[in-house]
Amino acid sequence: MATRTDAPTRREQILKEAARLFAERGFHGVGVDEIGAAVGISGPGLYRHFAGKDAMLAELLVGISGQLLTGAKRRLAEADGQVDAEAVLDSLIEGHIDFALDDRPLITLHDRELDRLRDSDRKMVRQLQRQYVELWVGVVREVYPGLGEPAARSAVHSVFGLLNSTPHLGRGGALPGRGATAELLHLMARGAFAAAGSHQSPA
Repeated sequence: MATRTDAPTRREQILKEAARLFAERGFHGVGVDEIGAAVGISGPGLYRHFAGKDAMLAELLVGISGQLLTGAKRRLAEADGQVDAEAVLDSLIEGHIDFALDDRPLITLHDRELDRLRDSDRKMVRQLQRQYVELWVGVVREVYPGLGEPAARSAVHSVFGLLNSTPHLGRGGALPGRGATAELLHLMARGAFAAAGSHQSPA
């Protein structure tokens, strides 16, 4: 999503507006006609792209979980054998910050609407998220070898909570600017990991 540089497809436009509207008014507070109007097509025209709102929600939440995992794997592959673990951790943090700043409605959707997914879709989201967390845990333990696995996993979840707080930071001009916000979030994330790493814990 945030990493694309080419023009979005109609399907991606629909998903973006659906995410925004669902986050603002709740899943049940938005009709198909409103989503269609936001992208300049009739409500029924959406059914050429999606079976309905449930399908849109599933693609949004499963999709972003998959994109985060794929992006993190790509960053690790690009860094393999070239940079140290500190730089890899910084790269992972930067990637998650991009998501947290550019896809804020999806954070709100995940918090509010995950339970609306079918069991199979919800399990897929959880599976992708577990893989994403474990990838981070491995890198964090390389940077802080004295940090036990359970403590490292707790630290990763805590940092995600910090970074995913962006929907609560205010709207529009309330933020100090994307660059400054990204820098602050990065410093806070590294500070949280450093604090966790300062406590030597059993493996």
